[in-house]
Amino acid sequence: MSLRRKFERKIREKEQEIHDLENKLMEAKAYMQAMQDAIRLVPVEGDGENGEVASEIVIKPGSAMEVAMKALREAGKALHIMDLLTAMGREPTVENRASVGSSIAAYVRKGVIFTRLAPNTFGLAEWGQPTAESVPPDDFGTKPSEGG
Repeated sequence: MSLRRKFERKIREKEQEIHDLENKLMEAKAYMQAMQDAIRLVPVEGDGENGEVASEIVIKPGSAMEVAMKALREAGKALHIMDLLTAMGREPTVENRASVGSSIAAYVRKGVIFTRLAPNTFGLAEWGQPTAESVPPDDFGTKPSEGG
């Protein structure tokens, strides 16, 4: 075999190795994104700010958050922010979306009252939380072994 062919063969082998590594990296990133999406559904545990227990947070009567909570209860399901604004009787504008969405997101981050089920889609924490059974097993995202 000529020296040139040996180099060409080595180049093809290395290109295949790079391709395989890129696929593995892509799978790992998809797994990581799925885990990050899943953890958003789990409420934050422990105490809130100033030592208050997270479940003791109360929404101010007449506030936009109370109206949002009532709209979600009435709908009986999670709503996208634009649908939620409409259900709240507010115009679905960019400004309202940013205002109400960021306020709800603050409660989501604390793990109380509201949950985020998908991007810009909110529900109520009282509807139930993911259980331990909903956490994927440790080998989730790995390829099954060959021949078995």
